[in-house]
Amino acid sequence: MWLKSLAGRILVICVTLVGGFAVGMLSFGPAIANTLPNQSQELSYPKNENGQTYGSDFKATSIGTEPDLILAEGVDGTKGYVRSIDLNGPEPKTPKEALAMQRKAESIRVINLYDVDGKTVIGKFEIVKGKVTKFANKEEMSKFIERN
Repeated sequence: MWLKSLAGRILVICVTLVGGFAVGMLSFGPAIANTLPNQSQELSYPKNENGQTYGSDFKATSIGTEPDLILAEGVDGTKGYVRSIDLNGPEPKTPKEALAMQRKAESIRVINLYDVDGKTVIGKFEIVKGKVTKFANKEEMSKFIERN
């Protein structure tokens, strides 16, 4: 009798635990999914009279989600917009072509800065090619930072 009641209790506990885990697992997935940013959600930007979208690309997750005209500040401090196609340039078709484009890239590329209409040029915007500097140790890096 004692053995039967102990076995029954163990069985009830095991069934309860398995059931609890199952319910927890089924509810955990959707709970996590609801906390992640929804990347399929389409960003909405205002449109100018020419039908071009404009605004900041801060929330854009890829080139395809950027507005046509991206908010930028020109070399003289003028606020305006740069065309996404001017900013990003042509897309390489192969990795070899991408490397060739990187090698040919100028250290500073200047593109037009536009008014919200996307036609009126109001200034210039500079794109500066990055430079990689390697340091042998932390002291060398600290000296470089102090100089710059």
